Amino acid sequence: MGNGEVRVRGIAARAGGWSARHRWAAVGIWLLFVVLTMGIGSAMGSVEVKDSDQLKGETSTAAHIVEEAGIEEPAGETVLIQAKDDRVRATDPAFRAAVDDVMKAVARTGEVTDVTSPYDTGTISKDGRSALVQFDVRGASDTAGERIEPVLTAVADVQKEHGSLRIEEIGGASMMKTFDDAFGDDFQKAEYSAVPVALGILLIAFGAVVAALLPVALAITAIVATMGLMAIVSHAIPMSDTANSVMLLVGLAVGVDYCLFYLRREREERAAGRDAGTALRVAAATSGRAIIVSGVTVCVAMAGMLFTGLAEFEAMGLASLMVVAVAMVGSVTVLPALLSLLGGRVEKGRIPFLHPDKRRKNGRGGDGGSGDGGSESRFWNAVLRVVLAKPALSLVVATGALLAVAAPALGMKTQNLTLDQEFGDSLPIVQTYNRVNEAFPGGSEPAEVVVRAKDINAPEVRSALAEFKKQAVASGASRGPVEIKVHDAQNVAFVYVPLVGGSDQDKAGASLDRLRDEVRPATLGKVEGVEAPVTGQVAGNQDFNDQLVGSVVPVFAFVVVFAFLLMLLSFRSLTIAATSIVLNLLSVGAAYGILVAVFQHGWGASLVGAEGVGAIITWLPLFLFVILFGLSMDYHVFVVSRIREARLRGRTTKEAIRHGVVTTAGVVTSAAVIMVAVFAIFGTLSMQSMKQMGVGLAAAVLIDATIIRGVLLPAVMALLGERNWYLPRWLHRLPDLTHDESPEPTPLPPTGRDARDERVRV
Repeated sequence: MGNGEVRVRGIAARAGGWSARHRWAAVGIWLLFVVLTMGIGSAMGSVEVKDSDQLKGETSTAAHIVEEAGIEEPAGETVLIQAKDDRVRATDPAFRAAVDDVMKAVARTGEVTDVTSPYDTGTISKDGRSALVQFDVRGASDTAGERIEPVLTAVADVQKEHGSLRIEEIGGASMMKTFDDAFGDDFQKAEYSAVPVALGILLIAFGAVVAALLPVALAITAIVATMGLMAIVSHAIPMSDTANSVMLLVGLAVGVDYCLFYLRREREERAAGRDAGTALRVAAATSGRAIIVSGVTVCVAMAGMLFTGLAEFEAMGLASLMVVAVAMVGSVTVLPALLSLLGGRVEKGRIPFLHPDKRRKNGRGGDGGSGDGGSESRFWNAVLRVVLAKPALSLVVATGALLAVAAPALGMKTQNLTLDQEFGDSLPIVQTYNRVNEAFPGGSEPAEVVVRAKDINAPEVRSALAEFKKQAVASGASRGPVEIKVHDAQNVAFVYVPLVGGSDQDKAGASLDRLRDEVRPATLGKVEGVEAPVTGQVAGNQDFNDQLVGSVVPVFAFVVVFAFLLMLLSFRSLTIAATSIVLNLLSVGAAYGILVAVFQHGWGASLVGAEGVGAIITWLPLFLFVILFGLSMDYHVFVVSRIREARLRGRTTKEAIRHGVVTTAGVVTSAAVIMVAVFAIFGTLSMQSMKQMGVGLAAAVLIDATIIRGVLLPAVMALLGERNWYLPRWLHRLPDLTHDESPEPTPLPPTGRDARDERVRV
């Protein structure tokens, strides 16, 4: 190719051109934007999602009643005193002495209130071997973990004095502290290690320090700016720590990817003989346009989370949408300015044996030269020769393999993981949790009935409360003891009902249904003006599941329909839009199959430390669908844009496919390796839910960048031929958002068929 004038059109080309001409202004505006958003966000502070906003249904109603009453529920703690010997009973003097010692020890710390004896509350197991001392931690419940250490120490000291008994503490505060100590740094280590990992892979990909630093710097500034935006937006839509972690993951992935696409194309054009200005304009028109199409598609996919009605999902969706939008804008504005400023200095810090100039000597260039981004991968050249020679066979084999991988997903079981499923038996507190549930089914996670009346002490209300307590046990929903706490001033009462089933989600759920559908209507439901929503861990899980299941169809429909429309407008091809959706759904299905095989059936589970989980965390399938459907469009748009570009320049369909795939192989591989590595880091965390997320994302991206883009996409397009670009006449009035660069003739490829014999209908 020569250095002839390249005519470009479209917002990406115009943005890149303006930034290159006004490079200092572009860089200054970007830095000002980052600083201002972070400064304003820090000054305004962030609003966290409240319990009352987390869910719909009874759980939300109960939380609103508590909030409106101004009642601060303290963190409740329990000390299990249990005989190690079957012959020892709670009525024995030694056992009673241990109970007294525990009560005195925890009271002396000054950190607790309302210490109750099991002999007063009846919290003694049926076999008489176990008893529970219960109390509340002073102060706010969300910070109770910071003040529980003296109490834990006091209980541990009592244990030393009573070797024949098992004396262990469990509760909201102690679990909070234990998990913070064990896993608090887990997330930070994963997040901090993601950046060095991405940088290391980029150093290998580019072979130059400055070129590798650019994508990381852009991703980090996009993340910083989004953190400020999240704080500002949180005053309208509350945010959460989970949303922040997801934003960091997505921001790093797309920020690096977008910059990588742009930088690789600019390098390729320069290596092909274009001058720096022309190379930058071509990169802006081609990769810049692909970035905008991909970014808008990802944003649409992330917006699907807003339809769940779940505050946590809404926060994650909005945070992800914002970071993608910011990274997209940065990639098509400040990146061209930086490349214009740096010029040849982008190659500074070359690493021996890794720089593309070294590697290029071993391979031929693609269309118009041998840029590193366009240098033709020998591996993918070999794969493409087979795929394009026998596209039907390749399609059948690849599709069959992915369907086989996806097959286990048909038996997917989703549930909110119990404590032992989430953390295994590695923590002593998990063993305590299991022992409490065994001795007192449901005692560690009781249902909580929040009762509000005009006068909580009215005779009919008191009578209904007493009857509810009686019927809760008589109905079989609970074995007791049922505890009632009355707040006279607020006319609110809390009824704590241990559910039969304990940590068994299905049995506990059945007990909850009996409590809600039978016991409550027959007792509290008969008193006019009384509200009695049932909340608690089991109820919250059930309400969450119901809400999530109800949102699956609208979320799926929204994401698929809008992704289809965006692809239709971007490529003006009904065929490309339809095949894009099918291929993406296939990669998501394969990811689901891997998750079920590993975490539910345990096939190869030991390789990722996931023995004994037996289920997929409830929120993950929908979350994965939205994230993967968005991220997979990165590669798809980039590869198909390159194929279409080659077809416009006169290549045959098969040659355009081969050229598009092999010349993008380097950048797609680098981008995929970064995503897989970053997601895999989260697959190493101790929490099974995070491990499932990391493994699912990493597996899906790997499948998407290899089998989908390297085999299925070229096989399907080869079989379709010119039908790839089919657009019915009645759709010709659609807006034209196709390629920004005007087609430029190139020498015909050395094939048996003259490319001019094919009508270019793209």
